[in-house]
Amino acid sequence: MQFSANLSIMFTEVPFLERFTAAKSAGFDDVECWWPFATPVPEEAEFQAFLAAIERAEVSLRAINLYAGDMPSGDRGVLSHPGAEHVLADNTAIVARIAEATGCRTVNALYGVRPDGVSDDALRETAVGNLQRIVAVLAPLGVTVVLEPLTNGENGSYPLSTVDDAFDVLDRVDHPAVRLLFDAYHLHNNGTDVVHDVVTYIDRIGHVQLADSPGRGEPGSGTIDFAAFFEALTRSGYDGFIGCEYRPSTTTAESLGWLAELSRNGQVASNRSGA
Repeated sequence: MQFSANLSIMFTEVPFLERFTAAKSAGFDDVECWWPFATPVPEEAEFQAFLAAIERAEVSLRAINLYAGDMPSGDRGVLSHPGAEHVLADNTAIVARIAEATGCRTVNALYGVRPDGVSDDALRETAVGNLQRIVAVLAPLGVTVVLEPLTNGENGSYPLSTVDDAFDVLDRVDHPAVRLLFDAYHLHNNGTDVVHDVVTYIDRIGHVQLADSPGRGEPGSGTIDFAAFFEALTRSGYDGFIGCEYRPSTTTAESLGWLAELSRNGQVASNRSGA
């Protein structure tokens, strides 16, 4: 198995641009993050500082979110929002530059909370059109665009909570480079048997993320059977990255015992000598 550290939620003991080096020091060769800028199109200096931090740390960026609005204020994407098409077009052009510069090949397009007065049909139609335009830009670069269900009750009025909700959108896009983001934490919270379903839907999964539940901490801090989940992933033949998108219950470095144990058991594909 191959693991990447999500630097938007891990290694928060240090400023964001220092987290790449912190992750490398902790044994991660691979990282991912949410949209790292406050605006859809950052200043060029901000953009270059982000790329420099990745290069300086000698890590690989494996996944990144599209612009998701003001997440601290409750936004969870703009993909489905009528009127945000130009924002996403400008943002997609920046994401394409990131993909070209870093080799990142997975992009998460968060659907967005439901705006007042907008029907589910209108949201879906908008999201499908935006995904078609996004993938037209990113797929030629080898990028997979993924769509993610989120936990009910933690993410406002976010319409996608199940695998079927996501497939209802993905089926209408009908493009092989638009796939499901299977987040064990969110799907488990919404009643999914993640051990069973990760195998059932493996052919449609573009990326996997994890955190334990309850609490969204590291594996072992909650009740998800991660031994069975990892065994199911291995059995399914999944060969992509597993994003560690959890809030450490202690310091990030101290939370990595579960990963060190996997490494000692020979279950981690790449070097994690510092974990």
